[in-house]
Amino acid sequence: MGLIKAIAGAVGSTMRDQWLDLIKCDNMDMDTLMVKQTTKSGQISKGSRIIVAPGQVAVIYDTGSILDATAEEGVYTFDQSSSPSFFGGQFGPVFKEMWQRFTYGGTPAKEQAIFYFNIKEIMGNKFGTATPIIFQDWDHGSFNPANGRETPLSLNIRCYGKYTFRLDDMALFMRQYASVGNIVKKEALTEQMRSEVVAALQAVINAYGTKENQVRALELPSKTAEMKKLMDENVFDADIRARGVRLVSFIIESVSLDEKSQQKIDEFEAGANAAQARGSMLGTMRTAAGNEAGAGAGFMGIGMAGMGFGTAGNMMGGSMMPPEHPQQQYQPQAAPQPQGVPCPKCGTPITGKFCPNCGEPLPAPKAAKKCPKCGTETTGKFCPECGTPIPADEGPKKCPKCGTETTGKFCPECGTPMA
Repeated sequence: MGLIKAIAGAVGSTMRDQWLDLIKCDNMDMDTLMVKQTTKSGQISKGSRIIVAPGQVAVIYDTGSILDATAEEGVYTFDQSSSPSFFGGQFGPVFKEMWQRFTYGGTPAKEQAIFYFNIKEIMGNKFGTATPIIFQDWDHGSFNPANGRETPLSLNIRCYGKYTFRLDDMALFMRQYASVGNIVKKEALTEQMRSEVVAALQAVINAYGTKENQVRALELPSKTAEMKKLMDENVFDADIRARGVRLVSFIIESVSLDEKSQQKIDEFEAGANAAQARGSMLGTMRTAAGNEAGAGAGFMGIGMAGMGFGTAGNMMGGSMMPPEHPQQQYQPQAAPQPQGVPCPKCGTPITGKFCPNCGEPLPAPKAAKKCPKCGTETTGKFCPECGTPIPADEGPKKCPKCGTETTGKFCPECGTPMA
């Protein structure tokens, strides 16, 4: 009992009336995985024609067992007296095993049907990690001097992408999932597969988080081909294969870090920059120490750089190695400032009554003036309290009556008010 492939052109309308039944499946779209087709009586008569379209597998089911199957497109005649044909190329061994071992208990007697399976690559299935995946980032690792080992930076990442799959073993698919239902849609399967794809991805990411691989978290989207190969070699998708389904490909479209992980990387890079600055600082110290003329200025600059390095090192939370000799760290000293008043002629500081360089007399100190607004005394041009401009000295004036010079508001000789 099985299928006999019809002669080419035998589907013409002139022979149509000779067929007892015509069985086909026209609605095998990308969302449909399996469709059960039978006659009104549930029996397939000898001589009935069965059409298999491209991308389909047709399996003949008869009262709890598999009679025949084919993945080769074309028109077939159902012949109860023939032996199984097992057309279909790559699926031949699968079909033979189905014919020999496939049984269902408790099925109705005398039930015959054709089960059509979609063997095209089912595309457009999205996945995403609902909870973060732990990723060991060796690119941002640190050295632990206590045990002499390098430690990776532990990050929490989320991955989003798409995967494709294909029915690979129809017998497993019917036994483990589809049974003998009338129709199976992909959404009934992909909800569970999404979790299993994420679990397989987690296993791959764990394998990539080893010291030998050292892949950056944000580089994972460019490694999907290698990750799929690693998944196949280690059968990380065993739960999916157990249903007769095989992952064909998956693509990681984006990887994101949570806020805490991003902060870890930022602090690591800040510490790395500080370490680089420290190395530069030590080189400057050596150069300054050998340069007698510029040692003072060099050490002043180094002190400022050391302050910046200490701040960045604190940001790392202790991940940076401490200085080799902390008790001997250099403490910069402020350069001594010259004392005295600058000479108005040559600029040399004057500590006595005359300039030691050019003999210029020490200038008389400026008299303090009161702010006309708040009364604060100052020698500057503006009040230090309220900012009011201080009027400049105008010099002595002559009395309009007696000609006596004075800087006051009244003439000291005749008492005449000064204008």
